[in-house]
Amino acid sequence: MSEPILKIKNLVKTYPNGVSALKGVSFDVKKGEFLVVIGLSGSGKSTLLRCLNRLHDPTSGEVLFQDQETKQYVDTTKLDSASGIRGLRKRIGMIFQHFNLIPRHTVLSNVLMGRLSYTSTLKSMLGMFSADDKAQAMKYLKLVGIAEKAHIRADQLSGGQQQRVAIARALTQQPQILLADEPVASLDPATCHTVMDYLRKVNQELGITIICNLHFLSLVRQYATRVIALKGGELVYEGDPKNIDEAWFEKIYGQGAKEVHIN
Repeated sequence: MSEPILKIKNLVKTYPNGVSALKGVSFDVKKGEFLVVIGLSGSGKSTLLRCLNRLHDPTSGEVLFQDQETKQYVDTTKLDSASGIRGLRKRIGMIFQHFNLIPRHTVLSNVLMGRLSYTSTLKSMLGMFSADDKAQAMKYLKLVGIAEKAHIRADQLSGGQQQRVAIARALTQQPQILLADEPVASLDPATCHTVMDYLRKVNQELGITIICNLHFLSLVRQYATRVIALKGGELVYEGDPKNIDEAWFEKIYGQGAKEVHIN
């Protein structure tokens, strides 16, 4: 069994208004797995992902990331320098529910934003990306099946196409882990499966570890290699997605179980 690429130890996040979003969450993430996080809205799923790449600072606890080149762990709660956090986010990419693209820019320009941490500030402001950067951007647009849209504006794409652009952008960072925060929550069922199929392709063909927040049990069963469940900021389940039946799902979601797909 492979060594963990991430170790989360007793992670706590309390917001300034007193809301306790995470209450001592601990688990490991193995290299190459497709880990799905489930739970009701407000259970701490999004906060968890944002703590993993330091979009949010944990209140306490540890997030240990294994650099595969040096075989050393980096305690991300102690990365105080901006350069250290940029280095971390190269390795831990992220896509969001609402895509976060620049609408008036072309698809290719949006994907090249993933190369900003590899490019000088002046060159990036002038859009002076190297031929290698552009070739890499096109490579990942092809991977997610949207290369033919490279030179049109992002706001001319459907929601599912925009999310595929967001995946390509994240891949140009050359991440070892890809965080996906509710990546299909705003998409119709057919498009959900298309986007999830590309995330699985990234996982299986590129060997990139995926950590993905999802609501729907049907998607969890189809795509996850392992599942963790949060309820009220606490870890209440960790294991094989096949072992989550409707009874377990109702225990995790309570009254909210009727609001999600369980078939």
